[in-house]
Amino acid sequence: MMYGFLACRASQKATRNWLSSYNLSRSVHSLPFVTVDAEGISGSQPAKVHNLVQGKWMGSSTWNTLVDPLNGEPFIKIAEPFVESLSKCPKHGLHNPFKSPERYLLYGDITAKAARMLSVPKVSDFFTRLIQRVAPKSYQQALGEVQVTQKFLENFSGDQVRFLARSFAVPGNHLGQQSHGFRWPYGAVAIITPFNFPLEIPALQLMGALYMGNKPILKVDSKVCIVMEQMIRLLHHCGMPLSDVDFINSDGKTMNKLLLEANPQMTLFTGSSKVAEKLAVDLKGRIKLEDAGFDWKILGPDVNEVEYIAWVCDQDAYACSGQKCSAQSILFMHENWSATSLVSKMKDLAERRKLEDLTIGPVLTLTTEAMLDHMNKLLQIPGSKLLFGGKPLENHSIPSIYGALKPTAIYVPLEEILRAKNYELVTTEIFGPFQVITEYKKDQLPLVLDALERMHAHLTAAVVSNDVLFLQARHKYLRLTPTPNIEFAMEEVIGKTVNGTTYAGLRARTTGAPQNHWFGPAGDPRGAGIGTPEAIKLVWSCHREVIYDFGPLPKRWEIPPST
Repeated sequence: MMYGFLACRASQKATRNWLSSYNLSRSVHSLPFVTVDAEGISGSQPAKVHNLVQGKWMGSSTWNTLVDPLNGEPFIKIAEPFVESLSKCPKHGLHNPFKSPERYLLYGDITAKAARMLSVPKVSDFFTRLIQRVAPKSYQQALGEVQVTQKFLENFSGDQVRFLARSFAVPGNHLGQQSHGFRWPYGAVAIITPFNFPLEIPALQLMGALYMGNKPILKVDSKVCIVMEQMIRLLHHCGMPLSDVDFINSDGKTMNKLLLEANPQMTLFTGSSKVAEKLAVDLKGRIKLEDAGFDWKILGPDVNEVEYIAWVCDQDAYACSGQKCSAQSILFMHENWSATSLVSKMKDLAERRKLEDLTIGPVLTLTTEAMLDHMNKLLQIPGSKLLFGGKPLENHSIPSIYGALKPTAIYVPLEEILRAKNYELVTTEIFGPFQVITEYKKDQLPLVLDALERMHAHLTAAVVSNDVLFLQARHKYLRLTPTPNIEFAMEEVIGKTVNGTTYAGLRARTTGAPQNHWFGPAGDPRGAGIGTPEAIKLVWSCHREVIYDFGPLPKRWEIPPST
């Protein structure tokens, strides 16, 4: 027992020494993995993002230049892409339950060290500031991304990595026979992630791929890839083998060509539906998708806590300038809410957002003109009206290649939304601070459910109600048990919808997913999840069955007749 105690104390001392190099210093450059100054990146001091291939960080003789989304200065240089080491990875992966199982332990240790590093305020602040520089969002929103990543790493520290590869056994037909089910890696895989979560999405998916024994090539949107470059350097500092991950900076066309040439066994794509469908064809279905979401929220008939509900709606629609795949795209408001101050409170909350603290900021995939054009098309629908916003941001230096729009809400009548000529327009996802609001009456819930059924991207949803019958009611039950809200509970809400991450209850939301629940779409066999053991196993491993059959043979066995 004393030896174990001393070993534990020695381990704790080693950990303290290992952390001391960046706990005690005040200079960000003392962080052992850092190669950039998050707040010092500028036109006069541009940062350079390198590629990682076959264990070596490489620059280039030529560089692409990115402009600062806040002022248009060229401030990050990206190395031109080069090709591949994926073909060297066998289909059975870098490790599996029968090959190099000690690597499960290795990644448990790497993850524990990385979690501790991200918990250090100076390291957390570095990544938060770096995220802000390339994907402008408020400090709290950027910090939340770092915190979710850190908690995820805590969750999968130690033995949790090998627990992901837990197998099972089923008795066979006779003595000596037993079937075993194993989680098996794909081998060479690819990860493609978008700009809006520069750390959280690529880090969680990268670690899931590595845990299960795959060799990934990671491509993050070039506008923000500097964040994951620094995170990979942190993982190297924590003990990750240099050759386990390839990191490439390229445009979409180049990455598409690489995928066709390298032919990875599986590709994880997070991003637009249009690109997702193209990749699904190009890669012959060997793909998992977490694509766009036109995400809905329904306010049930029971009006409660108007101020709180307004705040959640504001956060869901406009945090990160609406640039979340889970952002509230459309709000179905029961008529009881129309008699409240809900919309006016939402307007007040939206108008307090300002560029100075990045509670509203640049839209990186749409121009201001494109968003205003969409708004004007919606306003041509009979009965539509502008509730608030609808104007460009003022007094800024955001370059014209990006969007700059005040938080905007457009009212469109429910009956008009359902018209064939309007439906596609109304349900077009605008990846910015933009939402549609509509109202339904006490007998119109079936129309709302019809609108939801016709949507094609089923990512997140919220059903805001504490009325259990509204959430779960059945026809037969209602006919037997009258309730005050019987007219609102005539159809099932959760039972007749499909969104993969659905919040229900008074505090229901569409955004802000923590690390403790599945986040991903439903209704599509290609759907990918993130954050949980179930998500990692679904996306980054397949099932392999090994049947042991040792005999013995029956006594006096003879060759039977042909069958």
